[in-house]
Amino acid sequence: MTKTWTIAAALVASTALTAPAFAGALDEPVVEPAPAVVPVVAPVNTGGEWGGFYLGGQLGWLNAKGKDLLDGVEGDGYSYGLHAGYNWDFGTWVLGGEVDYDWARDVDLEVGGVDTGIDVDSVARVKAKLGYDLGDWLLYGTVGYAEAKTNNAGKGDGGAYGVGASYLLNDAWIFTGEYLYHDLKGFDGVDGADVRANTFTVRASYKF
Repeated sequence: MTKTWTIAAALVASTALTAPAFAGALDEPVVEPAPAVVPVVAPVNTGGEWGGFYLGGQLGWLNAKGKDLLDGVEGDGYSYGLHAGYNWDFGTWVLGGEVDYDWARDVDLEVGGVDTGIDVDSVARVKAKLGYDLGDWLLYGTVGYAEAKTNNAGKGDGGAYGVGASYLLNDAWIFTGEYLYHDLKGFDGVDGADVRANTFTVRASYKF
C-alpha cells in the first residue's frame, strides 16, 4: 500500500511540474513568415511610334552662293513648301523616305550688291533618312537628290544632305527642324555654272 501511494504521488508531482511547461508552449506567439520581396523593375523605354505615312508643310530660309563660273554670285530669302514621306520603325532605328518641294521668295542672286536678274524659284528633293529613336525625339541624317529652278537661268541639280531633329507631340503630329546642304551643278546647261545652297526649315507633319 505504501508503495502504491508513493507511485501515485510521484505521478501527480510529475504532472504538476510538466503542465506549466505545456501551457507556456501553447502561449508562445506564432511567428508569421516574412512577406516575399518583389523586385521593382524599371520601366523600359520602348521609343516613340514613328512608323507610317506622313505629310505636311514647311517654312524656311534659303541661301545660295555661286562657285566656279558663278563665283561671287550670292542671294538669300525665305521659302515655303510641302512634303510627304513614310517611316519604317525598327525600334531603336527609324528608316524613312521623303519627297519635298519648296517655293523660294526674294532669293535674288547678286554680284557685289548688283542684282543679276536671276532668282531662285523652287527646289525639289527626293531623300532617304536614318534616325535614332529617343522616345519623343528622333535625331536623323538625310541624303538625296535635289533640283533647283531659276526664273531665267534654267535649272541645276545634284546632291543634298543634312541633319534634323523631330519631336513627336502625340500620335498624329510631328514637329521638325532640318538643315540641308545642296551642291547644284550645270545651271543654264553650262558646265561649271554651279551653286551651293543652304536651307533651314521648320516643319509640321500629320502622321497617319
